[in-house]
Amino acid sequence: MPTLLEKVEQRQMKKDLPEFSPGDTVRVHVKIKEGDKERIQVFEGTIIRQRRGGSHATFTVRKISFGQGVERIFPLHSPMLDKIEVVRSAKVRRAKLYYLRKLKGKAARMKEVRTEQG
Repeated sequence: MPTLLEKVEQRQMKKDLPEFSPGDTVRVHVKIKEGDKERIQVFEGTIIRQRRGGSHATFTVRKISFGQGVERIFPLHSPMLDKIEVVRSAKVRRAKLYYLRKLKGKAARMKEVRTEQG
């Protein structure tokens, strides 16, 4: 029997999220509020970490911007996320890809997995 808190959390969780895992390259569309205007900014990078936990689930995306590594943690069910697109998937043997922080250039590449899209 779900508690009242669990029922409220279930209503707040997003239903239309794509399947992704660490190693995948994703394009995250984030709503940015500037004054009274709102716009969408895209953050594209590799998922290095995924934390489960119902409505508290998060994922960390890492990208290289002007030679500097940038990581951003996104709450999975946040209303600030507009949409998540999976650009490509990679085969990895770890759940947390923190070792990518030390690698640069071609060393940071991962084995791509072809997916059937129809």
